[in-house]
Amino acid sequence: MSVSGIQGQLLEVTVVGCTKLKDTEWISRQDPYVCVEYGSNNCRTRTCTDGGKNPSFQEKFMFTLIEGLREISVGVWNSNTLSLDDFIGKGKIQLHKVLSQGFDDTTWPLQTKTGRYAGEVKLIMHYANANKAATGYAPSAPPCVYPDPGVSQYYLPPPAHGTPHAQPPTTYPAPSPYPSYPPSSAFPQSASFFWNLSSSTILK
Repeated sequence: MSVSGIQGQLLEVTVVGCTKLKDTEWISRQDPYVCVEYGSNNCRTRTCTDGGKNPSFQEKFMFTLIEGLREISVGVWNSNTLSLDDFIGKGKIQLHKVLSQGFDDTTWPLQTKTGRYAGEVKLIMHYANANKAATGYAPSAPPCVYPDPGVSQYYLPPPAHGTPHAQPPTTYPAPSPYPSYPPSSAFPQSASFFWNLSSSTILK
């Protein structure tokens, strides 16, 4: 899978240690250190005094990624006090796996200047913005489901336990066919007296 858009992103590189290094010392144990180079950035671990063939470092570095540059150069040296440091070996660290998966803990081979085996170096690399394939994930939204035109959409569905919902009351009551009259108390006193007087006269 192609990886793009890494410009300016951060890559975390931890130099864990080396194994089976070529020994450049005849009498005492060698004192190795590791140089890590990416673009114009160079980092150096501390010297592992008397580290011999299997030094341990556990040092972390941060690199700003450059678009189009997908490898790191690593060199291992033996520190000398009275003379120039001895070159032990070098290697090329490919970044495709860490950029695509976000993590890489591969052990990488080292070579001498003549291309012979010079030991191994172990790095742990992390890249937080890895482009991971989106497979096996649920869709971000549920599929669109069109309603059944024969079913009213204005009533709530039945509850989960099967208890039927009471039908909602009718919003507008049916009009009464009979006119409504105001109650007797709504008539004024004079009108009520006149009505009683007329009724008694008719009955007589």
